[in-house]
Amino acid sequence: MDNTELLLKEITEANGVSGYEGEIRRIMKRELEKYTDDIQFDKMGSILSSKKGAGDKPRVMMVGHMDEIGFMVKEFTKEGYIKFLPLGGWWGHVALGQRMRIITSKGPLIGVIGSKPPHLLPMEERKKVLDIQDMFIDVGVQEKFDVQKKLGVKVGDPIIPDSQFTIMGNNKLYLSKAFDNRVACAIVIDVLKKLKNVKHPNTVLGCGSVQEEVGLRGAQTLAHLADPDVCIVIDVGIAQDVPPDGFDRVEKIGSGPAVLIYDARMIPNLKLRDLVVKTAEEKKIPFHLTSMTGGATDGGPIHLSRIGVPTIVIGPPVRYIHSHNGILSRTDYDNTVKLVFELTKKLDKKNVAGFTEA
Repeated sequence: MDNTELLLKEITEANGVSGYEGEIRRIMKRELEKYTDDIQFDKMGSILSSKKGAGDKPRVMMVGHMDEIGFMVKEFTKEGYIKFLPLGGWWGHVALGQRMRIITSKGPLIGVIGSKPPHLLPMEERKKVLDIQDMFIDVGVQEKFDVQKKLGVKVGDPIIPDSQFTIMGNNKLYLSKAFDNRVACAIVIDVLKKLKNVKHPNTVLGCGSVQEEVGLRGAQTLAHLADPDVCIVIDVGIAQDVPPDGFDRVEKIGSGPAVLIYDARMIPNLKLRDLVVKTAEEKKIPFHLTSMTGGATDGGPIHLSRIGVPTIVIGPPVRYIHSHNGILSRTDYDNTVKLVFELTKKLDKKNVAGFTEA
């Protein structure tokens, strides 16, 4: 594995559901300290690093959210089965039957998501998507075996999909949990690495936010701390190159970084959007424009921070987000790093002022 693959392996396999991002924060702090001048934290747990270039202004914020979707222990049945609540958006189809890792005071504990066997359900019930509230986790329940006392499971313990980073048979593609949005955390680190010995006309803020998957919460406090003049939100695109339309779709693995033109919480700054497109075309970086009507990113609260922040969302497309395993293209990853790097070098006082001038 090269350095990028090693970073992606470590940061995706680490445990970090919404509200429990400590492992990810420690990895980001360790890496960001190598390439930046200063590290700060807000009181929600988000991280902000800064690298000064030719001047203090403009302040260019790059941010990826550190949390992944997962679950939390809610309660126990009288038999010792664990009932749980979702942290982030889960579809019942992708949860049932999956191995889970519960982080307890005694260490990680493996279990499996179960439900009443389909053989015991009426035919109409079998056809329905099972609700999360009807599922449970079995950590090895047996009569007269006290799961809570012997295994140390408590209400509030975080639950993470048990999944490992894998280089696929097509070695340009990677399989892992938590690409949404650890891939962005790695991109923030790699862009700052490229900027380490490069002149840039601004101060770059490399950030990781908390609790994005449960309502874009960390971005609000992080933006207040960062006080940016412009923001690049890095998040995954939704690759759609699956049956029945397959490779006819625009947003697909290998199509380069997605540039978001609309989501449910933000329309990007148009002049910043046009600069992103111009930069990609000049540097011959493949990209595609996309929209998301049913979701939002950290750009929502950031672009409304203080008196407003020109903001854009850029990121590589990933198949099967919000499941236990997504698929990412290394080529898309590298092209996203390149596009954000080239864009950052163009964000001088004149260009940034022009985003909001008539």
